[in-house]
Amino acid sequence: MYQSMNLSFSSNFTHRSFLKPRLSSGISARAPKFLHFKFNPSCLSSGSKSDDSPLSEKLISLLKAVPNWSDGIKERRMQQKRSLYTHENWVRHRSSLRHLRHVSSSPSSRVILSLIPPVFFFTTVAFLIAGYNSAVDLDWLPDFFPVLRASPLPYQLTAPALALLLVFRTEASYSRFEQGRKAWVKIISGTNDLARLVISSVHGSGDEMVIRDALLRYIVAFPVALKCHVIYGSDIANDLQNVMEADDLSLILQSKHRPRCVIQFISQSLQVLNLDSTKIDMLESKMMQLQEGIGVCEQLMGIPIPLSYTRLTSRFLVLWHLTLPVILWDDCHWNVVPATFISAASLFCIEEVGVLIEEPFSMLALDELCAMVLSNSDEAVESKEVIRNRIIAKKRIREIKHSSNGWHQS
Repeated sequence: MYQSMNLSFSSNFTHRSFLKPRLSSGISARAPKFLHFKFNPSCLSSGSKSDDSPLSEKLISLLKAVPNWSDGIKERRMQQKRSLYTHENWVRHRSSLRHLRHVSSSPSSRVILSLIPPVFFFTTVAFLIAGYNSAVDLDWLPDFFPVLRASPLPYQLTAPALALLLVFRTEASYSRFEQGRKAWVKIISGTNDLARLVISSVHGSGDEMVIRDALLRYIVAFPVALKCHVIYGSDIANDLQNVMEADDLSLILQSKHRPRCVIQFISQSLQVLNLDSTKIDMLESKMMQLQEGIGVCEQLMGIPIPLSYTRLTSRFLVLWHLTLPVILWDDCHWNVVPATFISAASLFCIEEVGVLIEEPFSMLALDELCAMVLSNSDEAVESKEVIRNRIIAKKRIREIKHSSNGWHQS
């Protein structure tokens, strides 16, 4: 909200000469010579324009400096790779020292850094209002300047409404995060199942194995392509260069919708394989699960929480903190400054968390999930023959132990 409160100065003012038409129409050649002059409006405004324009630009750049700095840090942190939790991470997560660790890491928190512009602004407003009221109380200003004070009753009546707005806003954002997490759980499980079915269904040698290996590469490439599709700044060429062949990768890069292009590769490869209709139907059902994952991810990316609700929450917070020093002046006096700081830091922090988790994919460890699919596929291919040979060996041992007439050979 605070980022949209930019100062804008209109430079579209066009100077019009009202003297020249009147002089040309109402004064003829008989007019005195001192009236016969050439009026140039630019000479009157050139000096002030050249002086005011750099000053206004410097003021705007100064006002934008801190928000741009905090936004830059936040966006860079959004693109950092997340990691899946291990047992050691969970032990550290529930440690009794977590509160001290969280407080000590506050200067590097992207949530707290993003709060600097609004908290600084409203604290400054509280400081100015407190200074003004103190000047009026000390008779430093004329008597017609009033003390800015008001009854706290409106705040007591609207505080539950603000609390409900923040709670519902954060809950709606978390539900979107949960939808994104569940969608990727289905995508990863569907990809693993599809790779497992392909490995177990395709046998033989020669062309069949070549198509199978290419099909497995396409299956592994799908979650990577979808991850790059939903996360801004992803480099799909770098992520897939060790997974797919160069000619296939170039065709995917030329596609407008890269995840669906990978789906086409998978579908066409299945049609080339010599599989019966039952297995093909089973594999196609797993592909439908991947298609549903694309739809859910694009819906979450393209449709945010209703903007009217987000704007209402933001406007409510701004008006609340703009008038908070006026409401608290009679009770707190100069303490309105730290009170406004604490209130703005607390409430805007809750709202900022809701905004961050509203777009869920940057909060998920998608890079590690995609790497896990690749490692699972490689391990399944390597262990297939080993496991198959062991099972066949056990069958032969059992046949050796039992004679053909059913008697056990000791």
